[in-house]
Amino acid sequence: MAKTAENYGTKVFNDHVMQERLPSATYKALKKAINNGEKIDLETANVVAHAMKEWAIEQGATHFTHWFQPLSGVTSEKHDSFISPTSDGKAIMSFKGKELIQGEPDASSFPSGGLRATFEARGYTAWDPTSYAFIKDDVLCIPTAFISYTGEALDKKTPLLRSMEAVSKQAERVVELLGEPIGKIKTFVGPEQEYFLILREDYSKRPDLYLTGRTLFGCPPAKGQELEEHYFGAIRPRVSRYMKELDETLWEMGVPAKTKHNEVAPSQHELAPIYEQSNVAIDANLVTMEEMKVIATRYDLICLQHEKPFTGINGSGKHNNWSIGSDSVNLLNPTAHPRENLRFMVFLTCVIQAVYKYQDLLRASVATAGNDLRLGANEAPPAIVSIFLGDDLTNLVKSIIEGIEYKETPEGYMDLGVDVIPRLKKDSTDRNRTSPFAFTGNKFEFRMPGSGMNLSDPNFVLNTAVAKCLKDFADAVEGSDNINKAAFDYITKALTESQSILFDGDGYADAWKEEAAKRGLLNLPSTPDALPAFVADKNVSLFEEMGVLSKVECESRYNAKLEQYSKLINIEALTMLSMADTMYLPAVSKFSGEVAASLSAKKAVGVTSKAEMGLLDRLNAGLDAISDGIEKLAAEEDKASTTEDDMAKARAYHDGVIPAMDELRAA
Repeated sequence: MAKTAENYGTKVFNDHVMQERLPSATYKALKKAINNGEKIDLETANVVAHAMKEWAIEQGATHFTHWFQPLSGVTSEKHDSFISPTSDGKAIMSFKGKELIQGEPDASSFPSGGLRATFEARGYTAWDPTSYAFIKDDVLCIPTAFISYTGEALDKKTPLLRSMEAVSKQAERVVELLGEPIGKIKTFVGPEQEYFLILREDYSKRPDLYLTGRTLFGCPPAKGQELEEHYFGAIRPRVSRYMKELDETLWEMGVPAKTKHNEVAPSQHELAPIYEQSNVAIDANLVTMEEMKVIATRYDLICLQHEKPFTGINGSGKHNNWSIGSDSVNLLNPTAHPRENLRFMVFLTCVIQAVYKYQDLLRASVATAGNDLRLGANEAPPAIVSIFLGDDLTNLVKSIIEGIEYKETPEGYMDLGVDVIPRLKKDSTDRNRTSPFAFTGNKFEFRMPGSGMNLSDPNFVLNTAVAKCLKDFADAVEGSDNINKAAFDYITKALTESQSILFDGDGYADAWKEEAAKRGLLNLPSTPDALPAFVADKNVSLFEEMGVLSKVECESRYNAKLEQYSKLINIEALTMLSMADTMYLPAVSKFSGEVAASLSAKKAVGVTSKAEMGLLDRLNAGLDAISDGIEKLAAEEDKASTTEDDMAKARAYHDGVIPAMDELRAA
């Protein structure tokens, strides 16, 4: 354990390293710029770059890269060496402040959603000094934003950083109005990453798995997850060795991996870290996802991060635990007496209000082809957004709305009837596992994101929505003679208007769909249903007012997500057609021929076989069904792929291609 503590963060240019290696004046200037959101001057950047280079070279690094997150959702990097030739035929290792602050990768092949023409290749990466540089594969990785020549965001990090600034500004304003300043306010995230591990030899036999990340053919096994013995079960030796190396690698890179266990489905697992500032946590999650895949191959395993790799068993999500506060104060901590904690009630109300008003955006932020297969499948939250608060807070909210006395629930304990075991304190929140957005003691757990997702999307949406509601609160109470009364009046009105989003029942039940419709809540089951939220007038106004996205940036995300959806379904359809044509159809045809030959031989000697006759009939019927399925899918795929309009194309894939894929799979 001592070695683990010593090795933690050794691959990270963190605050400890900076204090050791930077001159005091430079360190103070850098921290001041970061804490106050100021620009870092070139002189400071030069000193930081030199120290960063010297440290990286000592760690074995030979190259540096601006590590960024294009709209494709994965991370990207272009490696440049530290080598700088000299006039005498030698070389020195050089890294300057300009190279640290800004890079210029070719942007032509990254999705832009129409922000620029394909031939306009220029894009810029800009250093994010709030997320530490780290070393991966002997390369110094510098977390950066990625923008176009005209300043629009071409990535997922830029709107996240803007949203963090917006929510921080409005939260600090609210806290100051309430007379309780707590310093710099941030949002924090703790992502629970689910994933599958399968044998590489099995993976290599499945073109659908290695081309699409999920099985497009196959029927449920005789034994799946019915016995539920895999959940929290003993971790198998090979997987345990894999997890151990993964932990050690992540710890060296400063990723606070904390919890690991077997998940519900066979071969499914989970890793959860400790909370960090939102952009840092999301960078860490992207590093985690990459290292999961790389390290798995060393154990002849493949890590699958698709939301639904196998039909018939649970898929994989990525629960987004979200909170807001300073480094020492959690603004979502209800404390012992939440009714008397006005600050908590204001922030709780604004989060509830944000989820209610922008439920469509939250749903759109997690909309992908893979996640459509998972949401609402009795294993994940439904596609209808709702909030679960737990008994105590539900009663508190009800008392405020109805104007009745709130009686605090006394602390409850469970007596197990065994003297040696102490009484256990009951958790008043008692998490509702079917809730998309659940309060879990001192944070909210947004459970809709999928395993393969970049969490920048749901977090920039959530941050922006909360920032807007905090602003509305501040605007309403600012200048009031009695701030506390004005605040409570606002809370009462906002909770009354937003109460339909609160639901503590079974989100899987069909009755909830009917109830949600009566409440006026949105049910957006598919990606094409959800994505128009990004370009809805009220949401464009939200992003523009909060300075997070311009109208053209909203449109670019809408277009890029539609395009990605159609491309993914197109790849799946073409993979199915290829596999059915070259693998399944020939195999069934060959087998039916063998059965027919056997029958023919037996008939020649006067023997008949009822079993073989029935089998041949089923095989021939199956061949016809497969042939018909191939023909239908090919026609639907051709129709969808030649559709020009992005939304019409996505609809064609959803309404025509996916049902045809389901029919071919069944055949």
